Amino acid sequence: MREVKISWTPSVKQSQALEILEDNKTNELLFGGGAGGSKSYLGSAWLILNCLRYPGSRWLMGRAVLKDLKDSTLLTLFEICKDWGLVRDQDFKYNSVDAVITFLQTGSTIYLKDLFTYPADPEFDSLGSREYTGAFIDEAAQITVKAYNITKSRIRYKLDEFGLIPKILVCSNPCKNFLYSDFYKPSKNNTLPSYKKFLPALVTDNPYISIHYINNLRKLDELSKQRLLFGNWEYDDDETKLFEYDDILRMFTNIKNIPHRSEKYITGDIARKGKDKTVIVVWFGLHIEKIYVYEKQDLKTTRKKIELIMSKHEVSINHVILDEDGLGGGVVDELDVKGFINNSRALELKIDNSPQGAFTEPPKHNYANLKSQCYYLLAKYVAERKINIYPEVNQQLKELLIEDLEQVRQKDADQDGKLAVVGKKQVKEQLGRSPDYSDAIMFRMWFELRPSYSPHIC
Repeated sequence: MREVKISWTPSVKQSQALEILEDNKTNELLFGGGAGGSKSYLGSAWLILNCLRYPGSRWLMGRAVLKDLKDSTLLTLFEICKDWGLVRDQDFKYNSVDAVITFLQTGSTIYLKDLFTYPADPEFDSLGSREYTGAFIDEAAQITVKAYNITKSRIRYKLDEFGLIPKILVCSNPCKNFLYSDFYKPSKNNTLPSYKKFLPALVTDNPYISIHYINNLRKLDELSKQRLLFGNWEYDDDETKLFEYDDILRMFTNIKNIPHRSEKYITGDIARKGKDKTVIVVWFGLHIEKIYVYEKQDLKTTRKKIELIMSKHEVSINHVILDEDGLGGGVVDELDVKGFINNSRALELKIDNSPQGAFTEPPKHNYANLKSQCYYLLAKYVAERKINIYPEVNQQLKELLIEDLEQVRQKDADQDGKLAVVGKKQVKEQLGRSPDYSDAIMFRMWFELRPSYSPHIC
């Protein structure tokens, strides 16, 4: 057996990450933040070390698209092997057809896996029934929470034999998917469970990076610089988003005097099943006066609570609109209020009927459905600082609403056609939950768009 001597001096951040990956209490580690923080290097090195240390072990290296994994992360792994004196076809073999790396002296393997959510394989049957000793997911901003959870569920191969616990290393630049809500935000609030860790790493934490790379990051536009240079998780440079982060925050601070002649409204998203929540929003003009949240209650209870809210806030029945899709239709029928059907046709507006020229351009036929039309108008109103929220709203509710609005994105932005927003199913895959809060607020735009609208008095 050929002796292999590995010479590697990890950076400070890499050493911290390796300590976490070696402990007996952490199951999930999110490493990264900025670009150039040696994320791919850490993950690849960890897999190689484990393959050499644990004979017959089996590891997963994943990314959303297998081709991207082969074109980037795999090349990093090969470079590490070369630097460490590991010779291809002598110390390891790579089967490009099966996408498997086998270390010849130990019999350990690394399986390269595609973790994209394909419509034809929503349950990731392509992963097969194979079990793994551990997993490394690179560029995890591109995968869904379901892909992540299914990968976690497969980590159990020979763990007792090696005296290990399930470990998954996740590397990513800042993003607004489940990594934000499950790792970054709880870590920031000191509420991260003990079995999870978040370790930020910036380009400045990598002592081996070229100064030219850092200088190029400094020349980026402000949003990209915030994310990739400073590792700021609060910013999102996705051009398909409808709401800017700073505009969303201003809803909680731009409280104005509300005219006495403003009318009251109630909008609500009714829970359908499981973890979905019933969210009822009380409006005074375009000011959100109160948000009520309920979960796991039957429709009869929901109907009674809405009736109490209507009475308490003195809202007339013709100023109430509820989600009519699914189970919400039953509440709409019993209360005899207006129902919002997401996929119904967009409303047609006439110039002389439009509130302050609200949305005569683009016209109705440019919207795929009513939901998209209302979200575009809500984004317009938020940007123009017309929407505000009562300052006493609790922090958790505030954060959930921010997360929801940041997930509202244009669907098929690179194609010509009607304007549309991504569907609830796709948002749920990114957030790991239903966007009940933003939907409940979006319904308010129906009253702004309806042809019989009486102009809102400011």
